[in-house]
Amino acid sequence: MQPQVPSPCHRPRHSCPPLALAGKVMELLVHLNKRIKSRPKIQLPVETLLVQYQDPSAVSFVTNFTIIYVKMGYPRLPVEKQCELAPTLLTAMEGKPQPQQDSLMHLLIPTLFHMKYPAEPLKAAASPFNLAEKPKTVQLLLDFMLDVLLMPYGFVLNESQSRQNVPSAQGSSSSSVGGPGIPQPPPGMSFYAAKRVIGDSPWTPELLEQCKLGIVKFIEAEQVPELEAVIHLVVASSDTRHSVATAADLELKSKQSLIDWNNPAIINKMYKVYLGDIPLKTKEGSVLKPEMKRESVSTRVKLKIVPHLLRSRQAAEMFPANIQVVYDGLFGANTNAKLRSLSLQFVHHICIICPESKIKPLGPMLLNGLTKLINEYKEDSKLLSMAYSAVGKLSSRMPQLFTKDIALVQQFFEALCKEDADTRLAIQEALSMMVGAYSNLEGAQRTLMEALVASYLIKPEVQVRQVAVKFASTVFPPDHIPSRYLLLLAAGDPREEVHGEAQRVLRTFSGKNEKESSGKQMPSFPEMVHYIQDKATHRMKTAAKYVTGTAALPFNPATFGEVIVRSYFLRYVFHYLSRGQYKKLTGTIVLYLRMCLAHSAGVVPTSQNLAEMQDHAPAIGRYIRNLMSGNHISFSSSSSSSSSSKSAETNPVHIYIGLLQQLLAGVGGLPVMYCLLEVVSVYPEKLATRFVDKMDWIKNLMNTNKEEMRELAALFYSVVLSTMSGDELRASLEQLIKMTKDSHMKERAIQTLGYFPVGDEDFPHQKLLLQGLMDSVEVRHYQCIILYTTAKQIELQFTVGEAITSAAIGTSSVAARDAWTVTEEEYVPPSDMKVNDVVPWVLDLILNKHIISPNPHVRQAACIWLLSLVKKLSTHKAIKSHLKDIQSAFVSILSDSDELSQDVASKGLGLIYELGNEQDQQELVTTLVDTLMTGKRAKHEMTGETVVFQGGLSKTPDGQGLSTYKELCSLASDLNQPDLVYKFMNLANHHAMWNSRKGAAFGFNVIAAKAGEQLAPFLPQLLPRLYRYQFDPNLGIRQAMTSIWNALVTDKSMIDKYMKEILEDLISNLTSNLWRIRESSCLALNDLLRGRPLDDIIDKLPEIWEVLFRVQDDIKVCVKMCDPSKGTAGQKTIAALLPCLLDKGIVSTVAEVRSLSINTLVKISKSAGSMLKPHAPKLIPALLESLSMLEPQVLNYLSLSATDQEKTAMDSARLSAVKSSPMMETINMSLQYLDVSVLGELVPRLCELIKSGVGLGTKGGCASVIVSLTTQCPQDLTPYSGKLMSALLSGLTDRNSVVQKSFAFALGHLVRTSRDSSTEKLLHKLSSWYMEKEEPVYRAGCALTVHAMGRYSPDVLKNHAKQVLPLAFLGMHEVAEEEKGEKENSTLWTEVWQENVPGTQGGIRLYLQELIYITQKALQSQSWKMKAQGAAAMASIAKQTGSLVPPHLGMVLSALLQGLPGRTWTGKEELLKAVASVVSACSAELQKSVPAQPTITDVVQALLKECRKENLKYKMVALRCAAEVLQVTKEDRFQELADIIFPMIKKNSLESMGAAFPKHDEEDEDMREKEVQMESLICAFETLGKAWPRSPETQRCYRQEFCKLMCDRLKLSTWKVQLGVLQAMNAYFQGLMLFDEEHSDPVALTEILLETCSSITHSLENKSYTSIRTEALSVIQLLLTKLQEAQQWESLTRENRELLINSLSTMASDSRPELQERALVLKKTLENLD
Repeated sequence: MQPQVPSPCHRPRHSCPPLALAGKVMELLVHLNKRIKSRPKIQLPVETLLVQYQDPSAVSFVTNFTIIYVKMGYPRLPVEKQCELAPTLLTAMEGKPQPQQDSLMHLLIPTLFHMKYPAEPLKAAASPFNLAEKPKTVQLLLDFMLDVLLMPYGFVLNESQSRQNVPSAQGSSSSSVGGPGIPQPPPGMSFYAAKRVIGDSPWTPELLEQCKLGIVKFIEAEQVPELEAVIHLVVASSDTRHSVATAADLELKSKQSLIDWNNPAIINKMYKVYLGDIPLKTKEGSVLKPEMKRESVSTRVKLKIVPHLLRSRQAAEMFPANIQVVYDGLFGANTNAKLRSLSLQFVHHICIICPESKIKPLGPMLLNGLTKLINEYKEDSKLLSMAYSAVGKLSSRMPQLFTKDIALVQQFFEALCKEDADTRLAIQEALSMMVGAYSNLEGAQRTLMEALVASYLIKPEVQVRQVAVKFASTVFPPDHIPSRYLLLLAAGDPREEVHGEAQRVLRTFSGKNEKESSGKQMPSFPEMVHYIQDKATHRMKTAAKYVTGTAALPFNPATFGEVIVRSYFLRYVFHYLSRGQYKKLTGTIVLYLRMCLAHSAGVVPTSQNLAEMQDHAPAIGRYIRNLMSGNHISFSSSSSSSSSSKSAETNPVHIYIGLLQQLLAGVGGLPVMYCLLEVVSVYPEKLATRFVDKMDWIKNLMNTNKEEMRELAALFYSVVLSTMSGDELRASLEQLIKMTKDSHMKERAIQTLGYFPVGDEDFPHQKLLLQGLMDSVEVRHYQCIILYTTAKQIELQFTVGEAITSAAIGTSSVAARDAWTVTEEEYVPPSDMKVNDVVPWVLDLILNKHIISPNPHVRQAACIWLLSLVKKLSTHKAIKSHLKDIQSAFVSILSDSDELSQDVASKGLGLIYELGNEQDQQELVTTLVDTLMTGKRAKHEMTGETVVFQGGLSKTPDGQGLSTYKELCSLASDLNQPDLVYKFMNLANHHAMWNSRKGAAFGFNVIAAKAGEQLAPFLPQLLPRLYRYQFDPNLGIRQAMTSIWNALVTDKSMIDKYMKEILEDLISNLTSNLWRIRESSCLALNDLLRGRPLDDIIDKLPEIWEVLFRVQDDIKVCVKMCDPSKGTAGQKTIAALLPCLLDKGIVSTVAEVRSLSINTLVKISKSAGSMLKPHAPKLIPALLESLSMLEPQVLNYLSLSATDQEKTAMDSARLSAVKSSPMMETINMSLQYLDVSVLGELVPRLCELIKSGVGLGTKGGCASVIVSLTTQCPQDLTPYSGKLMSALLSGLTDRNSVVQKSFAFALGHLVRTSRDSSTEKLLHKLSSWYMEKEEPVYRAGCALTVHAMGRYSPDVLKNHAKQVLPLAFLGMHEVAEEEKGEKENSTLWTEVWQENVPGTQGGIRLYLQELIYITQKALQSQSWKMKAQGAAAMASIAKQTGSLVPPHLGMVLSALLQGLPGRTWTGKEELLKAVASVVSACSAELQKSVPAQPTITDVVQALLKECRKENLKYKMVALRCAAEVLQVTKEDRFQELADIIFPMIKKNSLESMGAAFPKHDEEDEDMREKEVQMESLICAFETLGKAWPRSPETQRCYRQEFCKLMCDRLKLSTWKVQLGVLQAMNAYFQGLMLFDEEHSDPVALTEILLETCSSITHSLENKSYTSIRTEALSVIQLLLTKLQEAQQWESLTRENRELLINSLSTMASDSRPELQERALVLKKTLENLD
């Protein structure tokens, strides 16, 4: 106990002391101070002092002194006491002066490191600091803590000696922090802050680190509002010491999602810390004293603050702090690359987040900063890239900032030319964003931009050209001619990204919406033509012209098309573009001019399809006539200045034609040819005449390879030809006929035949012509019957259809008009023209002859003709009056097996329906539905020519083709709208024919679009069915329905809209009777659910799964394959799905269902996370059962038929596989989220599973789960550990060694979380098993469990060491049989013992009582094996303990002797050895008489009793032990031993005599017995030698007999026995008392020596065994020594001496020199006697 000083200020409490008394008190205190300061171990009564300090009635004198002693005493307190008083320090601060508060805080902060906080922060009652009521104190504390966190390690404040008083006292004397009076504080702190943190006694760096860690812990424990402490964590996370930074970082990450980064309080605080006190021109700023002014924080802290600002929308809006941070980060004195990078990210953040009103003042400053950075900072390309990107983002937010600054664009373009590749990308992006800022340029600005773009369009860098194209297309309006011209040049750039963009812009006509179409969308045609002419003329005079063959062009032909020619870039381009590529690229300039022409003519130039362009020809014709008549607008000065051109023509049309001509002469091209044909054809009388002299050139064009080109050239030729007359015309025609060899002659002939009745009203052979056209199909059929109908034949039928239609209507046909000048709609036949209409006759012929023909080709052709008639002559009365007949004709074709015939018929039906009135439509619908649903069809007459199986045997004309239309019809009927079948037929378009030129002419795409609109109201009923039909196994139905679906569902969100209806339809149809519907439903469901958010289907999930389980067992294999296996997330989903999967899926008898359920469970678990918690009690056992269920059964079979070793190896591998299986992964994932709320339900199920579970996987899995539980939730598991233990214990005796090991492993972990009582019960049970059960499985179980405890729960084992270690000691001595397992057991027990005792000897001494108890118990066991083990353990104890002392000696010996009586059993020998060991070690103690301790006599008696046992091996051990005891104790029991041993020796001698001459055929089995006999002889002599007593009486009785026995055996025995005898002889002579003077008997001695010498010579002369000779020499040496000492030489007779000398002489030549020497010495001794 430390000495305590009474409170020094205890007395003067209530009033101010008188002056004298005060002086005395002061004197006393000064004295006290001296004493206390020099003795740091003296404790002060801090608690009392703190109570006194808080006393409101105490005067300042008292409080001032009290605080001095509190400061002195508090750090001296033990840490625990400091922690206890810490809250009191906080309470004491309230309302005290600032310096005193600082002092108390200085005491408190180091304590925080040692504080303990409750585990759950919510338990405020348990919290040591109750700060909720003290907002002022909290603020004080937080400010101080922030300063502590900002304080660098090892900082020293260099303050001059003269200024030791309060800093504020002379605050006015220094103007700034760097003034002469005030030293420089650390970054982020003021001089005052630094001074108060340093205090009276500065903290060492190590203590400061602890303080900072304490603050982080304090914040972590949520002792202060987290809103207030965010900045503290941010600052701490930047600390230079790893421990502090890591702790703060972890805490910040854990609270990341809880912190509201848009809270102004948090963001203000961050800005304040980052910037320090920047002197702004505010009143507040001017008041701040220099010593209170805070510096900006260090770069390290800034790097931590900015990432958090990047998270905050609020931070981006806070002006001016945001711009100050940006400028500081980019240009501050201490900035670095990382901070610059973060600051630029912050600029991006501001540009994206900051609202319109707040970004306005920021814009110019941000732009200045960024341009400054771009101009000055060139080191880091990544930073530059970010800066450029930021300028781009700023321009899209504030375009007005940039509009007037074209220089910036130029700067960026220049940079784009020069910077490296990475930066270029950023500049390109920035320029692309900036484009919008310049879209409204006017006047000089626009001209400047024009020049800028033009100059950069010819740069070698592709990115520069790309951006220039972007500017040209966006900055200028679409009717701006120079920019369009630049785009035309760019359109042929060699790089795809440049020319592709230019072409896209040029070809896009944007005036589709009303808002845009109010302005001009394209340049006017005349102006554009003149501009291009002007440029062309200019280029022809320069090197920029392009020469091809003999022609010179102003532009490269691609530029006429769309490709640029640039003076210095030209060769490069041409080098890489082959002539073939020019042709591809020709025409864009022409097409663009054509678009301008169409636009000026008042039509919308949307398409570039030649056929559609022709529809605009009449309108263009009118415009061209207008232009040619001179009514066009006057041109700009640029175009009028082109009078220098060689051609005097200034009319734009002539210029346009001139350009086309020039280009055609150079390289040609289809668009160019068409444009020339069009412009000439619309006004041939004026424009065709100029080509009369170029007929040969046109003829050349007609000879090109391309068919379309030849066709257009031929039309052009005909137009020019039509303006000629007389001989000129005839000559040209004749020439033309000679050169005709068109492959399309047949088609042309048919077309021409069709036009005869159109052009000639009096044509006499109209019907004959029509008859011939119709019959032609049969002839063609025979030509191609082998090839079936080819595409060409089908196209020909469309041509025939057109010809029949034209010929049937005659002069009223629209073909009679001039297509170039009159549209179809405008055409009216002349009134004076004669009518030659034979439509009724044609219709009758088709319906009654060809449609019902048995020949499928004829039927197909007739169907196409009929469609042509209905489409082209829809208003004709003959058609209108035959609607029903036509419908019947089409329906009869529907059942043909040919796809095209079906498709044509279905299109025809759709058209027919639209033509009738309401009554007609009603009748048509009824007929159609009836025909389709009953399947009646027209019977075709069979003739010899009928083709039965068309296209081979795979298709039969059995009406199968009708299935598609039946489905369509049933779909319409289900909607109660049978007439919708016609709409479906129009939409079910699936033949490629409709995409061909002939097919497209029918315009079915328009009809389909219309049908789609009419079907819109029926979508809710239609969509579910259609969705399913798209997956129908029938290809025809699938294609038809997919076409309808694509036509109706243009918006993908429709599926989401009708999700519920589709899902219900699919679920109900999953179990339909028809397999086709089941399969389509499965496929559709799979498609529908893939990638869909769960909220849409969550309510239906269980139902879907249940139905799918039924489908999974479907007889139709393909249905089975179509299963959606959806991994899912979301609490509702899990709640919905798991019961279904666990109750119905996993337990299903169908293997696939089980497998699918388990796979799904695994996927769910992976994504569900903590939401699995409530379901874990069901999920975990189910998955554990599945571990065995899903294992291949063959493994169990193999395991049964394997050997033990193979089985163990295989089962270990199986268990490893189980542990890494997906199910086990899922279980481990679920275990993470378990707590006490779930364990109550889970543990009983787990116990049940351990007891009743079958299969290696399940059992191993259960053990693994328990191990995981002990680590995941040890505290929560404690109440349930007992139950789990008993369950595991029941499984510990499993016959499978791998399972047994797993359970033992689990128990080893489980004891860590269990109560002591449960562990004791377990150990007691194991101990009783080990002691009482003989089966190896029990013993192995015990060993494995205890070993696992020692390895995984060593602390528990140490606590129960008294129970465990004696058992382990006994286990160590387990006698290993042949089985390997038992050896393993003793190894395990040895490990347990050795790891938990201080050396074996120490361990035995420590637990001696317990060891004796357990070994005694083992000796009393009924099991012989256990007895032997006990004996071995006893022997060990005896050997190891050395000298035992009472009472232990008595206990050990008694226990050993109690084990001796009774029959002999294997291992009993150990008891004998143990007795011998104990007696040898403790003979001295045994001489004393101690109660309850056996005497030596008792011990010897017991041993001699054992020596009389029959079992020879046992007898030998008993004899040796007895001998050892007798030798040590010097007891004389020779008589009893002789009674036992002499007969043994004699008996043996007789047997040896009998076997002295062994027979050669003696059996080997006798050898073993002989060896035992020999052993027993050796043992007998060894025992006699050791037991030979120093007793005159006994020696007198036995000396003669003993000597005789030895001498006899020496002559007869084997060398081993001889050796034993010699050793016994040595002992015999050593103890022989005849050599002693008082017991001498010369006669007896002479007799003995005579016997000895005669026999020992045999040994000396034994040449075979050195050991025998050595031992014999020893005996002779001993004899001579004894005789010398006793001076009894006379007893050694002369004969004896001579015998010995002779024998010793033989050793003169011994192989061993040392023996030679000894023999020589002995020989000399004997010789000297003479």
